[in-house]
Amino acid sequence: MGSKNKLKRFRENDTFSNVIQPERKEVLDGFPLKGNWHTHFNNNNPIVLELGCGKGEYTIALARKNPDINYIGIDLKGARFWRGAKTALEENLTNVAFIRTQIELIDLLFAENEVDEIWITFPDPQIKYTRTKHRLTNAEFLKKYNTVLKPEGIVNLKTDSEFMHGYTLGLLHGAGHEVLYAHHDIYKNAHSPEEVTSTQTFYESQYLETGKPITYIKFKIRY
Repeated sequence: MGSKNKLKRFRENDTFSNVIQPERKEVLDGFPLKGNWHTHFNNNNPIVLELGCGKGEYTIALARKNPDINYIGIDLKGARFWRGAKTALEENLTNVAFIRTQIELIDLLFAENEVDEIWITFPDPQIKYTRTKHRLTNAEFLKKYNTVLKPEGIVNLKTDSEFMHGYTLGLLHGAGHEVLYAHHDIYKNAHSPEEVTSTQTFYESQYLETGKPITYIKFKIRY
């Protein structure tokens, strides 16, 4: 994507009512929507997050299916989720929002027990040992998710990375978290949840064309 195109998207994001782009200082000093997300959506419906949402394809697909649930995509790259935000406005999906910020600030964006479910879709597996701290299912991130999730809140990890799948599964079992479902090739398993196989991102469809397996874990965090 050219720099002119990026700038155009950034400018459009500034005008979108469903895009929130707080300065880091604003988040650190007390984010006004923390604990008050019902005021943004004008309802008390459940809140579901997509972390590292990219173009927002999963956020949009789930929002279309479930109008009584509020979906929030979080990503640092606003030029990517511009597509999802624009689609949501074009389709009048009032249950969609996007936040441009770092995922590690999640516990400053949402209050305790404010979130019902989290989706992590095709994250960078950060394979190098030195990158473990950036892995979205490491122990520190799980603690943050646990803070914002309701007691029975669900986390979903969908990835094409066997490494990420294995790492996360090992960590969950080792720490005593509750794995509700796990499979290393969801499209070859007749019992895979419909919401996991019926929604595909652009890159996921490309992976499938090459025969690459897609993995999935559904779990609850227990401390």
